[in-house]
Amino acid sequence: MTTMGITADFRLTRPGFTLDAAFTLPGSGISALFGPSGSGKTTLLRCLAGLECSDGSLTVNGARWQGGDAFVPTHQRGVGLVFQEASLFPHLSVRGNLEFGWVRAARQADWDRVIAALDLSPLLERRAPQLSGGERQRVAIARALLAAPKLLLLDEPLSALDAARKAEILPYLAALPRTFELPVVLVTHTIDEVVRLADHLVLLDAGRVLASGPLSATLSRFDLPAVFDDALCVVLDTVVGAIAADGLAELGAGALKLWAPLAAGTIGEARRIRIAARDVSIALSDAADSSILNRLPARVLRLVPATRPAHVLAELDCHGHHLVARLTQRSALQLGLAPGLTVWAQIKSVALA
Repeated sequence: MTTMGITADFRLTRPGFTLDAAFTLPGSGISALFGPSGSGKTTLLRCLAGLECSDGSLTVNGARWQGGDAFVPTHQRGVGLVFQEASLFPHLSVRGNLEFGWVRAARQADWDRVIAALDLSPLLERRAPQLSGGERQRVAIARALLAAPKLLLLDEPLSALDAARKAEILPYLAALPRTFELPVVLVTHTIDEVVRLADHLVLLDAGRVLASGPLSATLSRFDLPAVFDDALCVVLDTVVGAIAADGLAELGAGALKLWAPLAAGTIGEARRIRIAARDVSIALSDAADSSILNRLPARVLRLVPATRPAHVLAELDCHGHHLVARLTQRSALQLGLAPGLTVWAQIKSVALA
């Protein structure tokens, strides 16, 4: 039986930097490598591709790519690589750029399927300089997919794009694992990209893995160092239940209902939202005279001192979902917060945009 999943253990030393990273990723879906600049994200991605000579081991869905005397070179690993810049041939059309990679890969991939998945038919006869940044990245992703990879590696593919172009390409990225049934590893330093795209998360700092696991469970851990304070959150998969005339939509996750701004969408549509710990406040009563629309009954599960001075973290049970609130120790003392206490969790709608 083939073991599905990616198991990696890399060690690499450079002047001023040491990578010592062991982790396991699912054999499907999108896994994100996340951390501050200089944490080793791109170096780790290059190790997965075989572009860095590191000690250690790597197995991808049952295939041993590295370990002991074994080292499969990059061109034999079956990896697709997409970087920050699309690096298309400017003298060729989109079709020419794609055919170049497709022919070199002996036409193993389904051309029509890749073109449809990235919506490239209207662009095939354009040259690279005629494309927007988002369009160029869609072509670069298609070029990588036409090589029929066993693993797709994306190194900050959205970092050179403005907000509009990012919004344009995100749905294409999110659909890749389902459409092509391959694991994707994404490097990013933007928490919004992590939340929108990732199923699994590896948190890196100073060349070491600090945490690895399912997205929401990893981002809501209380034991992460201060460098990840702003990332502390809960991620919920919700469904649009209603859309009001004022632009707000009701998002539901079981019995939990939240109002959030919705620029575009339809009833029944799936929406993933991030509830940051810094955006959750606590009250002892339902303050109906507040501007905060999302006021939810909850129960305090535990209180833990935060890494920031004078702060405390509160874990709440709200309709069966866990929320995390960051507040000052003074506020927690004044409210008399303690495990088992019934409270009201307050979440600003605009924080969920």
